[in-house]
Amino acid sequence: MSGPRRDPDMVRPYVRTQGRIRAREDVRLESVVIAATGPTDTLGPDSRRVMRLFAGADGGLAVADIAAALELPPSTVRILVSSLMDSGHLSSPVAAIDDQPDFDLLQEVLRGLRSMV
Repeated sequence: MSGPRRDPDMVRPYVRTQGRIRAREDVRLESVVIAATGPTDTLGPDSRRVMRLFAGADGGLAVADIAAALELPPSTVRILVSSLMDSGHLSSPVAAIDDQPDFDLLQEVLRGLRSMV
């Protein structure tokens, strides 16, 4: 038998996320995040890698795109992004969910349209 595997890329997700095990509820794979300006020297290595992706980006990046670019598990990247959002390094554009009309109003419009046909 050979000795233990000594692969430098083999780092457990728990270590990469600095012990955090859950992402915020609003951080999903399709979530788009935008980088804020500020110092990144206090961040861990994986968080700095995430922030470097925004250096050449003109807009936001989806969490799934970040995971693919860094070749990290999506669940780990969700936690990293969540931590960066909590620290103010990343933000998410305001969701349009608050601007949607009431469900009952939409039902009434649908009934009216059906009656016209």
